[in-house]
Amino acid sequence: MRWIIAALLFVTLSACEPLVLEPGQPQPQGGVPTTRPGGPLLTEDGDLKARAERAARQFVEVTRTVEPVAESECRRVASNANCNFIIVVDDRPGQPPNAFQTVDRAGRPVLAFNLALIASVDNADQLAFVMGHEAAHHILGHLERTQQNAAVGAVVFSGLAAMTGANEDAIRSAEEFGAAVGARRYSKDFELEADQLGTIVTARAGYDPLRGAEFFTRIPDPGNRFLGTHPPNAQRIDVVRRTMARIGAN
Repeated sequence: MRWIIAALLFVTLSACEPLVLEPGQPQPQGGVPTTRPGGPLLTEDGDLKARAERAARQFVEVTRTVEPVAESECRRVASNANCNFIIVVDDRPGQPPNAFQTVDRAGRPVLAFNLALIASVDNADQLAFVMGHEAAHHILGHLERTQQNAAVGAVVFSGLAAMTGANEDAIRSAEEFGAAVGARRYSKDFELEADQLGTIVTARAGYDPLRGAEFFTRIPDPGNRFLGTHPPNAQRIDVVRRTMARIGAN
């Protein structure tokens, strides 16, 4: 287990090292759609410093609790994977709430959260669910599978363009479009898979996934768009409920 949480967020949620994705690093998997305003730290009433301190303590406590469970699930489900999660905070100002999973150059799984996301959750259950969800993306190999799908899409679309006699620029455009289509082909399925395993991680860490899934009621519903990256919020909540019913019966 390794944390990169500078001085426990300096208590003011402003002192952590941001995640820097260098050229050539795998791009993030998952991500949280922008939340609506009105989280605990984003309202104007009350003591801003006190709310920041509470949010910082909550993040540290959830990290301490969820990370070992995520690591254990990783070793159980994906025995050959690197399960040494690194949890980082992006402190760049003005960013919309976001969390995502990627890997560093050494192949270590990185779970990244920005300050706005940490501040926007209503309770520890929601934060634990988001953390479990992002960890699940790594455990299930979604980043690698997305890259493979993108590569296949690029080859297929560029090949079709070449067969029609397209010029070099058109072939390159077709390759880029094919990669984008390929990467999105199973993204909704990946999100639902991560919701399912994330529910298990959240529950085994001692948090309530059903309360955690209420986070979906606070973010815009993407609907069921063709080649959209996220499934409808209602479908995601249903996955959490069905998963809880299943593991509760065991």
